[in-house]
Amino acid sequence: MAVLDCREAARSIKEELAKKVLLLADKGSRPKLGIIRVGARPEDISYERGIMKNCESIGVSCQVMALDEDISNEDFMNTLEAANKDESINGILVFRPLPPHIDENKARHLIDPAKDIDCMNPSNLAKVFEGDDSGFKPCTPAAVMEIIKFFGINLQGENVVVIGRSMVVGKPLSMMLLKENATVTICHSRTKDIKNIVSRGDIVVAAIGKARAIGADYIKPGAVVIDVGVNSAPEGGICGDVDFDNVKDIASKITPVPGGVGAVTNLMLLKHVVEAALR
Repeated sequence: MAVLDCREAARSIKEELAKKVLLLADKGSRPKLGIIRVGARPEDISYERGIMKNCESIGVSCQVMALDEDISNEDFMNTLEAANKDESINGILVFRPLPPHIDENKARHLIDPAKDIDCMNPSNLAKVFEGDDSGFKPCTPAAVMEIIKFFGINLQGENVVVIGRSMVVGKPLSMMLLKENATVTICHSRTKDIKNIVSRGDIVVAAIGKARAIGADYIKPGAVVIDVGVNSAPEGGICGDVDFDNVKDIASKITPVPGGVGAVTNLMLLKHVVEAALR
């Protein structure tokens, strides 16, 4: 059994991004991220600090557009449109969910696809399903693919079971795995005989948002287990969707929580900003 320390992958990605930022600096350019945040939810503030710290560490500029909780829908859209038109901003991140009075569907269509680093615009999501790499992919599925690549996990012809069918992780990730010639099965809350199906997977990706829901009886010996979940653990702290302690000795490779997929996910945002600047 090998625990995949994804912080190692994150360090490698960060080093590569720092080199690209230096190349852009030599050409007189500095990548810039624009964050649009409505209100001041503690989780948003914490997320923002983490992003800004990563930006600073590799030389990416960051501008936060902090908007009042009660901002009008029109003023929000004007802020987003201004960020679209601002030539100094390469990538835009809108913190979601937005307040109920903000038309999130309109915002999704309004954000410039060329600056849409978190795959908010439906046109970028469509490109994922078409196998078109010219758009930006959702950050969590992109992180899973980076981890698979970094640790040299073979996908060709492998049976991959994705547990979860959300548009944030499950569905786009399945398309990305298919593009790499994996044989993909998607399971969800209505799947019959789910344990039997999951236990046939050479690679299992858990993304259902239920603490330790995937136990040892779901995993076949030698399978690779990638845990996307981040949940509050009953004893405090956080845990994944996989019962790590009981699965780790069955799996050949497994990602922990914390120190797993989340360590790479935030860097995908910056990777997309740098890519946008290079384009």
